[in-house]
Amino acid sequence: MPCQAHQKLPGVVSVFPSRGYQLHTTRSWQFLGLESDGSVNSNSLWSKAGYGKDTIIGNLDTGVWPESESFADDGMADVPTEWKGICDNEFDASFTCNKKLIGARYFNKGYEAYVGPLNISYQTPRDSDGHGTHTLSTAGGAFVANASLFGYGSGTAKGGSPHARVVTYKVCWPPVNGSECFDADILAAFDAAISDGVHVLSVSLGGAPKDYFQDGLAIGSFHAVNSGIKVVCSAGNSGPTAGSVTNLAPWIFTVAASTMDREFPAYVSFGNTSIKGQSISSTSLAVGKYPIISSTDAQAANATANDARLCFVGSLDPAKVKGSIVICTRGTNARVEKGEVVLEAGGAGMVLINTAITGNEIIADAHVLPATHITYSKGQTLLSYLKPNSTVLGYITKPETVLNTKPAPFMAAFSSQGPNTVTPGILKPDITAPGISVIAAWTGAAAPTGLAFDKRRVKFNSESGTSMSCPHTSGVVGLLHTLYPDWTPAAIRSAIMTTASITDNQGKSILNSSFVTATPFSYGSGHVNPNAAADPGLIYDLNMTDYLNFLCSLRYNSTQLATFEPGYKCPSKPQDIKNFNYPSFTIYELTNSVTVTRTVKNVGPVGTYTATVVEPSGIHVKVEPDSLKFDAGEEKKFKVTFQVDTPSSDYVFGSITWSDGTRFVRSPVAVLTSS
Repeated sequence: MPCQAHQKLPGVVSVFPSRGYQLHTTRSWQFLGLESDGSVNSNSLWSKAGYGKDTIIGNLDTGVWPESESFADDGMADVPTEWKGICDNEFDASFTCNKKLIGARYFNKGYEAYVGPLNISYQTPRDSDGHGTHTLSTAGGAFVANASLFGYGSGTAKGGSPHARVVTYKVCWPPVNGSECFDADILAAFDAAISDGVHVLSVSLGGAPKDYFQDGLAIGSFHAVNSGIKVVCSAGNSGPTAGSVTNLAPWIFTVAASTMDREFPAYVSFGNTSIKGQSISSTSLAVGKYPIISSTDAQAANATANDARLCFVGSLDPAKVKGSIVICTRGTNARVEKGEVVLEAGGAGMVLINTAITGNEIIADAHVLPATHITYSKGQTLLSYLKPNSTVLGYITKPETVLNTKPAPFMAAFSSQGPNTVTPGILKPDITAPGISVIAAWTGAAAPTGLAFDKRRVKFNSESGTSMSCPHTSGVVGLLHTLYPDWTPAAIRSAIMTTASITDNQGKSILNSSFVTATPFSYGSGHVNPNAAADPGLIYDLNMTDYLNFLCSLRYNSTQLATFEPGYKCPSKPQDIKNFNYPSFTIYELTNSVTVTRTVKNVGPVGTYTATVVEPSGIHVKVEPDSLKFDAGEEKKFKVTFQVDTPSSDYVFGSITWSDGTRFVRSPVAVLTSS
């Protein structure tokens, strides 16, 4: 039946193609300040929020491995009566829920429409991939002592809201044409989560940006937010390209990825030189010296030089590789797959080197052979040692676990960046959180590399991506929901955004992966600071009418609006998007001057707040009034005028901060002048 015919069916408000989407710990919570060397003080949000007690966190992902200790219900009280969901194990009796993992559903009709009829092995919420188990345990996993990956990163694993109840909605399946999760299944999962009584939804997946009325994730999350659910999504892993950020709707909380202060150093040594990289290899080299060769010097007869450079399957000549440490270049195929290619060709080890784009971002993967991942500049140093007709001998050391590394955080190169390509007046991403080498629970059905070749099985795994930073933020959102159950999704997002940090653990500005100062297009409002978010002082709130009027400002017609709210009538004069009450300011195509309005609500004690401005280069910024006196719970408006002094060909950045001397309510500013 064509789409036009479906549109006329009873109960159908809109029809659009079911798009496909891609899937986008033991140390991170200490790095975020919730604990200190295993102890939790009274100022910690964990203490204030009872570790997220009885908040219900769901995720849309690949399902869950219910046997993981991260979902044990030891000491938990009965399931809250507000929970209305189910544990769908009709075709998988081995899958069981409990008082921790209180619900599980799976949705595959959209996937089935693409791949054809599915057998009974698909009729289960069980996770055969690992991604969903990892993300759900990061958001709300229980305390698990002595967690590690091959002995590295040893500590107590836990989620951001370790006393929360958790639910899985399996919407992602084995890839087909590059997609794993489809709109039809995503929308069905959102509907279920709404009726089930979920409080927070963590969604570590996304696709290319599209108009919101054609974006199933934007539509589903709108209806979830309308029911009071806080929806947190990953920003995407297509960085550092400008405009690559996804999940752009202003009712979604969009999370970028950055590092934490833990590394797993493994050194490659040769001559009198030793270069630090990172790895979590489960095997180590026997003591000795091994030839170090470039993969391009081991090119197979039927392979291209570029295939060999990237260590594609079948690109290396075993006769040239045998017994050597092979240098492979990052890009295109999976980092761990490159190691498999080297191992199958008879290699002893691998050094993975970055490209200029990935710079200093190095990742500790569970490689199948002794390996280390080094930066671009160090990679060029290593390559420069290799000379024709000479042999360089070297060694890769066994990895270690090192804490309190600096600088941290810095932005991941893969983390998708702004500007927002659908609505440039809304700054995205919103926030950044730990997303590199995150150790969390894993499925028993897949190897830590996800490769069929890899027969290892682990209880915890190290993963990297905005898929990992998203549930970190979801866990914090869960804590704030426990503490402030009546706050709107926008209020909780505002609290996290306006209290975020833009400095690293050296007191300097957060850097990108090339160690150049990052901008709000990389990190949004900054790095999540959970304890500060518990006492934000002022919040920028939004309700569903605000969101609908935002869509009206995009000139959506009645059919497009009906996707979100059937029958909604736009105001005769739609609100200018510049006045949308977002906790950030983005002004684009500014020609002379513009004045925008915001409303802030005092959620702290009686007090007076004064504005401080860091002006973007070439832009004069005036806040009126620049002092606001609040009673408890009072709302007040202020205006900000942006005046062009010196035009620029690119975005320039600054900030506006309100402070009562104790609390600092900071909003990033991004301005693009008209050419």
